[in-house]
Amino acid sequence: MSAWWSWALTLVGITGLWFAGRRKAYGWAIGLGAQLLWIAYAVATRQWGFIASALVYGLVYARNYVAWRRERTKEGTVG
Repeated sequence: MSAWWSWALTLVGITGLWFAGRRKAYGWAIGLGAQLLWIAYAVATRQWGFIASALVYGLVYARNYVAWRRERTKEGTVG
């Protein structure tokens, strides 16, 4: 598999973080989706460590999205 795949996947992940940092909900979705791509990459290249990494990153993305959503809902009801 071409080395550009890992760079493209990195760019997708960074894009997700960028949008999440700008308080866009779809940033978390992009980041979570990137982890599915990393798992596919790990299987295709037989680099199994990426699966563990993608699962942990996915959990962090999901947890942060839930926390972000709760905070945003709380802010919306306050004012």
